[in-house]
Amino acid sequence: MIDLDRYLARIGYAGPRDATLEVLKALHFAHSTSIPFENLDVLARRPIRLDPASLQKKLIEDRRGGYCFELNGLFLAALRAMGFEVTPFIGRVRWMQPEDIATARTHMLMRVDLPEGPYIADVGFGGLTMTGPIRFVCDLEQATPHEPRRLLARSDGYELQGKLGEAWVSIYHFTEEVQSPADYELSSWYTSTHPDSLFVQHLIAARPFADRRVTLFNTNLAIRGLNGQVESHKLETVADIAQALREHLGLPLSVEEQTVMLAPYMDAWLALQAG
Repeated sequence: MIDLDRYLARIGYAGPRDATLEVLKALHFAHSTSIPFENLDVLARRPIRLDPASLQKKLIEDRRGGYCFELNGLFLAALRAMGFEVTPFIGRVRWMQPEDIATARTHMLMRVDLPEGPYIADVGFGGLTMTGPIRFVCDLEQATPHEPRRLLARSDGYELQGKLGEAWVSIYHFTEEVQSPADYELSSWYTSTHPDSLFVQHLIAARPFADRRVTLFNTNLAIRGLNGQVESHKLETVADIAQALREHLGLPLSVEEQTVMLAPYMDAWLALQAG
C-alpha cells in the first residue's frame, strides 16, 4: 500500500476522496501535470522496481518521475486505495511506428469502472500523456484538458488516437486482457534493458502543464503551447540538460546524479553524432 496522504500532497490534490468521475478527472490531471515522465534510471542502468514501496520512494519521497509502468502503477495503487474499481491493461505502442512494423506489448494503461460507465485512464505516455480520462466508447471524439482523443474498434482490440492539429494519429493498440504484476515486470524489464529499446537508446523526459507540454528528447527541448506553437532549444552540454530538467520539467539533479545519469549518456550521444 502507498501512503495516500503523501501521494496526494505530491500531486497537489486536496479535494474530495470519493470514487467519483469528478474526482477521477481531478486526480488524473493533477498526477499527469505533477510527476514527470522520464527514463534517467534506465540510462544509468539502474533496475526499475515496480512494487508499491519502491514507487512511493522514487516518485513521492525522492520526487522523481518514471515511465509508464511506474507512473501508471502508482496511479493504479492510489485509485484502488481511494475505492475505485480499476482493471490494468497493456498495449502495443503505435506512435510514430510504420503500420507494417509489429511492436511489443510495452505500455500500461487501465480501465476505471464508474456508475457513468467505464473510462480509460493513462498518466504515462511521455509527450502525449493524457491529462484526463476518456469514456471507454468507440468512434467518439472526446475532449481532454489537452488534445482530443478517440477510441477505434479493431479486429484485435482497440486503438487509441490523438488529434494533433487536424490529423488523427495512432498512439497505441490494446485489448481487455487483464494484466498481473508479473506481466508488467516482464514488459518493464524488456523496456529498460533490451538494446533495441527506445528507452535504452535515448534520453526522454516530458511533462504537461495546464498551458503547454514540455518534451526533452536527447538534446532537443520542445515547449508546445495549446495553440500548437512550438519553441525549440538545442542543448549542448550536461549542464544544459540538467538545467532544462530542473527549470522546465521539475527534475532537479544533484551533481552526483548528473555524473551517473547524464554524463555517460551525453558522451555516448556526442560520439554517435560525431561518428
